[in-house]
Amino acid sequence: MQELPAAEPKSWLDNAVSGSVDVELGESDILGNVSEFQRVVNVLQEGVDFDIAVNASVFETNIRAARPGRGSHRSLPHGGRPFRPPCWRVPRLRARRSGPRGGLAVCVPSAEAMAAVAGAGTGPGSGTGTGGTRAPTTNILAQLRHGQLSGRGLTRGAQITEALLKERDKQAKWNGIPLLLQKLYEHSHPNSDFSQCQSILKEISPLLSMEAMVYVTEDRKAAQESSFPNTYTFDLFGGVDLLVEILMRPTLITQKKKQKISDDLIKDCLSILYNTCICTEGVTRRLAERNDFVLFLFTLMTNKKTFLQTATLIEDILGVKKEMIQLDDIPNLASLVSSFDQQQLANFCRILAVTISELDTGSDDKHTLLAKNAQQKKNLGPSRAEINQATLLNIPGFIERLCKLATRKVSETTGTSSFLQELEEWYTWLDNALVLDALMRVANEEAEQSSTESSDESGLANTSTRTQLPQSMKIMHEIMYKLEVLYVLCVLLMGRQRNQVHKMIAEFRLIPGLNNLFDKLIWRKHSASALVLHGHNQNCDCSPDITLKIQFLRLLQSFSDHHENKYLLLNSQELNELSAISHKANIPEVDAVVNTDRSLVCDGKRGLLTRLLQVMKKEPAESSFRFWQARAVESFLRGTTSYADQMFLLKRGLLEHILYCIVDSECKSRDVLQSYFDLLGELMKFNIDAFKRFNKYINTDEKFQIFLNQINSSLVDSNMLVRCITLSLDRFENQSDAKVAEVLSECRLLSYMSQMSMRMSFLFRLINIIHVQTLTQENVSCLNTSLVILMLARRKEKLPFYLRTLQQMEYTEKYPGFILNNFHSLLRFWQQHYLNKDKDSTCLENSSCISFTYWKETVSILLSPDRTSPCAIVSYIDEAYMDIDRDFSEE
Repeated sequence: MQELPAAEPKSWLDNAVSGSVDVELGESDILGNVSEFQRVVNVLQEGVDFDIAVNASVFETNIRAARPGRGSHRSLPHGGRPFRPPCWRVPRLRARRSGPRGGLAVCVPSAEAMAAVAGAGTGPGSGTGTGGTRAPTTNILAQLRHGQLSGRGLTRGAQITEALLKERDKQAKWNGIPLLLQKLYEHSHPNSDFSQCQSILKEISPLLSMEAMVYVTEDRKAAQESSFPNTYTFDLFGGVDLLVEILMRPTLITQKKKQKISDDLIKDCLSILYNTCICTEGVTRRLAERNDFVLFLFTLMTNKKTFLQTATLIEDILGVKKEMIQLDDIPNLASLVSSFDQQQLANFCRILAVTISELDTGSDDKHTLLAKNAQQKKNLGPSRAEINQATLLNIPGFIERLCKLATRKVSETTGTSSFLQELEEWYTWLDNALVLDALMRVANEEAEQSSTESSDESGLANTSTRTQLPQSMKIMHEIMYKLEVLYVLCVLLMGRQRNQVHKMIAEFRLIPGLNNLFDKLIWRKHSASALVLHGHNQNCDCSPDITLKIQFLRLLQSFSDHHENKYLLLNSQELNELSAISHKANIPEVDAVVNTDRSLVCDGKRGLLTRLLQVMKKEPAESSFRFWQARAVESFLRGTTSYADQMFLLKRGLLEHILYCIVDSECKSRDVLQSYFDLLGELMKFNIDAFKRFNKYINTDEKFQIFLNQINSSLVDSNMLVRCITLSLDRFENQSDAKVAEVLSECRLLSYMSQMSMRMSFLFRLINIIHVQTLTQENVSCLNTSLVILMLARRKEKLPFYLRTLQQMEYTEKYPGFILNNFHSLLRFWQQHYLNKDKDSTCLENSSCISFTYWKETVSILLSPDRTSPCAIVSYIDEAYMDIDRDFSEE
């Protein structure tokens, strides 16, 4: 190492040591576990280069501390939530959020700055020799190593001398943050009154808030490539741990008269912690690992002055926490929730969303059923999410307050055009209800203050004009609230306590309330200009307006699915229409229609379902809402097939709209096509009038061929429609009605499916596109559709013929045994999956009108090991190609 030329001593540092010292730290040299300095040593180990040259009376240090490369401490996107973009959560919804939540500004540092200081030498008396026999330690790096080995040494940044920090500050561009943290440490000791802490934090906060604002307002990609030296330095010198210590200090004191920390000091600490979390990787995860701190944060939510900062920080921490917290562990949860006003409760729902959603809810279809079944065997009891859902339902008045929040009205005094114009001006950087909360509160406080200072009416009018927020922001504020509330209600509707939740939200008139908001808030008309969040485009599903619509549709889907309360989506006149349809067809009324409490149904000229159909038919071809709209309407039809329900929708032109989208617009989106095929299947099943309407619309061979091409383009998407046609054809063939016979002879679709070659082609392909290892919740329907085809064949005593034909098709394709071996494995899995005691089999019965007993018998017959049985699969597999005993457990 090249020595530096001697120079005239200028400070006590120059006379600190004599001779030449080379410092190298290897991985084996670092032992121990001292919280903050362990991170410092880790940084030293990770490739920070040091050149330390000491010559005679001159001590001069040249440190090249290689900053982490771009993306190093920002390599992972911050936050991240399972379920919920309602399109998120949708689904959550919570990918369900984009970017950091809120515009609060704060900062946090890390261990590299300590490394930058480390080679600069030590002050007088810094040696660690024993009894004078040991040479004094010549260097802070050596002190660090000695402290790690002996347990006696530097443990926090505040112990580094002020002179040394000043010496390095300008060159390292720390902006005085280490010195400020040293002062903060000195004024925050256990017996301190914290009087000086706030002024110190006021100096630190702007340095960090600027970086946080860059992250919030910059393009996400650009922000991730940016460096945030101030927050990094703050965390490096132990600022995060120090603020946590200050916040929790009162809880650690056993004295009767505990220390009181001012609200402003708490707010500053929380804001700085939040800004550090969003700018410096790893800080949020470190905080999430401290369960005591996480639970402590909930106690701060009782104070309205610190609620917003606390809620924002908690949400980010829970978003990265490995293990879901248990709501029962939160001290006095019921009283805490009851103390919230409606605005606080809505924002608290953002936090609840993380605690009641299963971690993999947002990607159910990507997990195989094998993996899910294995996981269920391991977790015999209810999950934490399910426990938390039950905890919420036990809080008195909780669901009622959510329903009131979801259905409260917003007084509108501005038109659509001014709404959009104001929104573009005010919402370019706001993407968080908490930020809107802060602005709303400031405006209200200013208005209240002004009204007490002046009794002059003209003065009040001027003040009101000056402080009043735009109507557009008030509407957006309400949209943000409803988003969170609808998400929580949606998750609860899909949980184990579904019937209890259904009963409560019906009683509290959630559906009629949403119906009244449909036109003015939920599905407002939009001009060509549309709300776009910063960093997103107009087609992005992350804008609050779009997300509210999707969350609303998901709620309707969950509410209607297999539940008799679905008739609350209609008004009294529409319920009477259902009764009239049943009487005209000379069929009994559905019990659920008769038993529906008319005082709980929708008000006005149209019910919620009818309003949904109207906007569905007007939706542009490329709209992302088409999928969710179709899913919501389909859920109304799911369950036991109701002729009256089908006719109610057919009379409103739903079938023609679906066929137009499939055939005339030639929809290309696989998700939308799947939702349309599923809806069409439920709408036409066993309904001869629907098939007649189908044939009237698909009135040319060209149109019919386009329709078939759409079906055959992806059987995974269209198999539910294939099942519907197969079941309907079987029923119609067994009827002697003249009208049915006429439709059977004329309908292209029924004629097509009546051909044996077509049914066998569908059966062969349905079995071929799925395997046990690739079965998911999405494609397992292909297995059930293939079973439906074979069950109907068994009824007609044609099962051996179907199996023999499959065998012949195997040989034709030159893959003998491949299809039947695969089908055998699939049926073995079917038994394990559907015969589980916790598995609800009513869905299979309702969708097919075939008893579950017949399903089980058919599978048992097909899996019979008797090779002489004409209905056993093994009878049609040559021994040379037999491969039926393979273990299909996931590898």
